[in-house]
Amino acid sequence: MGNILPIPEFFDPGKLNQVWRVPYEERARQAKTWALQHGLQPASPEGTKTWLMLVDVQNTFCVPGFELYVAGRSGTGAVDDNRRLCEFIYHNLGMITQITATMDTHQAMQIFHAIFLVDENGGYPAPYTNVSAEDVHAGKWRFNPALAGHFGISAEEGQARLQHYVNKLEEAEKYSLTIWPYHAMLGGIGHALVSSVEEALFFHSIARLSPPHFEIKGDRSFTEHYSVIGPEVEKGPQGETLGEHNDKFVEMLKDVDRLVIAGQAKSHCVAWTIADLLGDLREEDPALAQKIYLLEDCTSPVVVPGADFTEQADAAFARFAEVGMHLVKSTDDFLAD
Repeated sequence: MGNILPIPEFFDPGKLNQVWRVPYEERARQAKTWALQHGLQPASPEGTKTWLMLVDVQNTFCVPGFELYVAGRSGTGAVDDNRRLCEFIYHNLGMITQITATMDTHQAMQIFHAIFLVDENGGYPAPYTNVSAEDVHAGKWRFNPALAGHFGISAEEGQARLQHYVNKLEEAEKYSLTIWPYHAMLGGIGHALVSSVEEALFFHSIARLSPPHFEIKGDRSFTEHYSVIGPEVEKGPQGETLGEHNDKFVEMLKDVDRLVIAGQAKSHCVAWTIADLLGDLREEDPALAQKIYLLEDCTSPVVVPGADFTEQADAAFARFAEVGMHLVKSTDDFLAD
């Protein structure tokens, strides 16, 4: 316990860009043997507790050719990130006590998908279209009235929610409403964890008798949900609930010694999750920020045609460091007891 462990022979860094079936029975046998060989004990409330949070490490963001592959400026961002992430998990198997994986979870009829909006001719916006409050006010884009019955509302109410939503985004100085390609679709292969990362989580769960915790986010129809902690907009124009703030993470942070965060994308779901957590810490105990470690080499920003969010991502991480969070690399020796 506490030592840097070798990487199991079955780990193949050349498969990070592929989707494949994890051989659970074989890995379970190997994990049991690995625990005995290296003296790994079941994770317990005693001793130093290290919590690893993986933000949206899913095929849809991490495998080339999938819908929202996070390439970063290098072109291989998420693949390289996940190789380092898997190596970090295996090397620190005896020190990581619990793992949470957030799962971006969508269906077609959501406010950030093309089907939700139409122009004056009934056409849908193209992927990566940014929709401003002025665009909606001027009628360039409007709520698709054909969806009103699906939501049990009138077309007018749908339009009011859309206008309210884009207004609130601008008032809060958040990213404008972006029409994303259909992604992280519930029931689809893009929704699943990257196979190599899932394998590492499964191996850890057997070796340390510590099952991973999965946190669903992003399944609300009238708001984006970059952060696992809260939606972009919580209330609609009539006070109706669009999404709910989840304050359990700050409570979980109180009970651990370290929280290590990695995942995709640095500029969006990772940054927004950390920012929301920081907001909770300011109300609860700002000193808790010093428990948080950000794996800078296991996360990449969104870089797509016409939009490069690298500078925004780096600026966000700089702000997090200013309040006491630690910017580290997966190879740094920061988990030593």
